[in-house]
Amino acid sequence: MTDRAFAVVRAGALTSVQDLGRPGHAHLGVPLSGSLDRPAGALANRLAGNPPEAALLETTLNGCAVRLRCAVTVAVTGAPCPVTVDGRPAAWGAPVRVAAGAVLELGHAVHGVRSYLAFAGGVAAEPVLGSRSTDLLSGLGPAPLADGAVLPLGDGSGPPVYADAVPWQGPPEELVLRAGPGPRTDWFTGRALRTLATAVYRVSSASNRIGLRTDGPPLERAVAGELPSEGMVLGAVQVPPDGRPVVFLADHPTTGGYPVIAVVKEQDLAAAAQAAPGTPVRFVPAGRR
Repeated sequence: MTDRAFAVVRAGALTSVQDLGRPGHAHLGVPLSGSLDRPAGALANRLAGNPPEAALLETTLNGCAVRLRCAVTVAVTGAPCPVTVDGRPAAWGAPVRVAAGAVLELGHAVHGVRSYLAFAGGVAAEPVLGSRSTDLLSGLGPAPLADGAVLPLGDGSGPPVYADAVPWQGPPEELVLRAGPGPRTDWFTGRALRTLATAVYRVSSASNRIGLRTDGPPLERAVAGELPSEGMVLGAVQVPPDGRPVVFLADHPTTGGYPVIAVVKEQDLAAAAQAAPGTPVRFVPAGRR
């Protein structure tokens, strides 16, 4: 078979199709979605010769394996991981030509959480509202990969890009999130605001594409009443009843009923996407490091 497609041999813990997301639909209740580590996704597409908006695969922790039905150039970036073609080692962070019928496998992430696999021509899943991204919250877009699924590939685009070294920030040993005040800081005590700015939290194993959950000292409320649902933005630090902050990521709900104490700068969210459970987290006032 030489059709432009690939079959899923091993789906992994969570592998999904992502691109630049669905901006401009929050008023319809549709999140942004898209690659959590946008720089890593953009780099994979560039190495494979794709435009930035091409769809690719985002893996979580233990990679995935696919069988190519056509010869295609691929590139893997994001969390470093072993890359093999038919069991033989292949390059991470560089274009790799894979023959038709070969099995390409991404192994467990050595550092970080999410790896990105780009195919020349991109993943040609059916777009929904202008994006091919899988949205775990609303269910829009293609379903997360499952063993045996077959996904189409687009026609090859530009030539692959070769480089002696590729820029990647790498997963943080300590996640430092610059945060400005949120719309509901007055719902928290001064002590809670000081705790947020000085305490060390840790990434919770309950984190996902919707939000980075934290373990650490609870934040004390000054207002105990209920908050009507209001709009939520990317990077919002929402505080649920247990008092432990949650940083909203790409698949976050567009409205919420828990108060937002702060908003993390968007530039810091790629590092949040690669912070493994147990990673220390510090919130610092925006403009400071």
